[in-house]
Amino acid sequence: MPEYIKNKAFEKHGVTLKAAAEAILVFNKSLIDALFDIVPAIKPQAAYYEMYGWEGVRVLTETISYAQSKDMFVITDGKRNDIGTTMEAYAAAHIGSVAVGDKKFTPFGSDALTVNGYLGTDGIAPLLKICKENDKGIFVLAKTSNPSSGELQDKCIDGTPIYAAMGDMCEKWGDDTIGEYGYSAIGAVVGATYPEQLSELRKRLPHTMFLVPGYGAQGGGAEGLKGAFDENGLGAIVNSSRAIMCAYKKEGCAETDFANAARREALRMREDIVRVTGLSK
Repeated sequence: MPEYIKNKAFEKHGVTLKAAAEAILVFNKSLIDALFDIVPAIKPQAAYYEMYGWEGVRVLTETISYAQSKDMFVITDGKRNDIGTTMEAYAAAHIGSVAVGDKKFTPFGSDALTVNGYLGTDGIAPLLKICKENDKGIFVLAKTSNPSSGELQDKCIDGTPIYAAMGDMCEKWGDDTIGEYGYSAIGAVVGATYPEQLSELRKRLPHTMFLVPGYGAQGGGAEGLKGAFDENGLGAIVNSSRAIMCAYKKEGCAETDFANAARREALRMREDIVRVTGLSK
């Protein structure tokens, strides 16, 4: 976070949670303004808003709304999971609506939500109805980008790695939500830091959209991304967070130029991905 944004918020609201949240909103809006015409989506991480209490959660809602006003697709990175009515509540909160008296309200209104599939179908079924009715989506953790992901995800069940078994479940869950481009509403999170598994799963899961973290600051390179896409150049959205948000630090430019630095880095990444994959912009 550029210091001048924080200092301005502190001057107006004091050193408070509200000031922190307002600084985040200014930062977010500036980035969205600089990126919306070249980047199709944003992925706000819910934890970074929840840590500032209700003021932070308010800013998450405003960030989602602002991005959507620029025609961006919003994926809330919440990694939620539970069963029954609890999962129904998570689903209603993030990608659905809630009834209050005789009225309906949309609490967060994201277009998609990341979820943990560890509880199996009981934890996913409450989301499927909302996905179908409201044209929403989910991304289920399959092969994540973190170094220790293999401790569990690479273990085999009857010869099939757990990450592949989870991917197979995503294909099955999305059977009746396949759209005109051949992909369902049920996606999978597959990290760029494991290019072999990424290519393996792309072939294995022809109807499952991939959310691909790990490109940029986590060490995943463009060379490993090619396997995420199908022969038409579809099937994946590549995520980069810190490398874009903090591009001004890498460039060494003035912090007041952070948004333009983010745009320059996003354009550089786009060229990098196009060069390696041979896909069109």
